[in-house]
Amino acid sequence: MYTKIQVVFDAVDPAKLAAFWKLALGYDYEPPPDGYATWEDFGHAIGLPAEQFGDQASLIDPGGEGPRIYFQRVAEGKTAKNRVHLDVRVAGREVRGDARQRLIEEQVTRLAAAGASEAWRVSGPRGGCVVMRDPEGNEFCVA
Repeated sequence: MYTKIQVVFDAVDPAKLAAFWKLALGYDYEPPPDGYATWEDFGHAIGLPAEQFGDQASLIDPGGEGPRIYFQRVAEGKTAKNRVHLDVRVAGREVRGDARQRLIEEQVTRLAAAGASEAWRVSGPRGGCVVMRDPEGNEFCVA
């Protein structure tokens, strides 16, 4: 049995973090529920206090295969290394050597321009990746 999952990020600025991950994953912003033109319209309809508008954002896989990504505002910032992280896989297992490294470096450059920073590089018998931090400091790998 397949169980759908949702990946949740705590965020200081949900909209900004969602914009970064939209670029990183090629996802789309999740549209508001049927019958609502905007998320604010939906918020009004369910009685959400206006000061809580913008406390969340969500992304969906345009192909409908990947998990929903949800961003929720929290007061505290990140304080330690992630215990779970995402791998942004730009090269399949069949891509090796210079071609694989080129794809990784292109993605690292693209994500750095969008606000990520490089943390460290990993290379070993099990493979390699570039560990990066998103704009709020969450680690992820580009492999």
